[in-house]
This record gives sequence, structure tokens and C-alpha cells, in this order.
Amino acid sequence: MGTLVFAAQLILNVVYFVVIAHIIMSWLINFQVLNLRQPLVYQLWDGLNRLLDPIYSRVRRFMPDTGTLDLAPLVVLIAIIIIRTAIARNFGPVY
Repeated sequence: MGTLVFAAQLILNVVYFVVIAHIIMSWLINFQVLNLRQPLVYQLWDGLNRLLDPIYSRVRRFMPDTGTLDLAPLVVLIAIIIIRTAIARNFGPVY
């Protein structure tokens, strides 16, 4: 059982940091610090979008339309934090 809990926590931690990287990269692109015409930036951005779009699309289905403000990453981060906390409180620390 400890191995499954550890694997679940590891997966949630990876998804958490990928979502954070996606949020930071979107800010850098919007503030024109990064340029999508650079091949490496475009490939990284495209990869993050392809990786996170299935998660975001499920969340966006249930959220109201807010125009240009996308709250799906925030909802996903809150859900990950809640799930991580529930796992930690129900199963204790796993080393």
C-alpha cells in the first residue's frame, strides 16, 4: 500500500510542477519575455499545451466562460493540493 501512495504522491507532484511551469511560461510569453518564433520555446510551449490540454479541457467544461481569463490552471492546482493533502492525512507520511 505504501508504494501506491508514494507513486500517487510522486505523480501529483510532477503534475503540480508541470502546471506551475506552464503558468510561468504563459506569463513570460504574454509579457513578451519569450518569443514563440524561437524553435525551442515553441516546442516547449507546444509540449506543455499538449500535455495539459486533456486536464484543462475537462475543467473548462464545468467552468463559466470568463472571456480571456483562463482559470483552469488555478482550479487544477487547487485540486492537486486538496488531493495531496487528503492522501497525506489519510495514509500518513510515506518514505
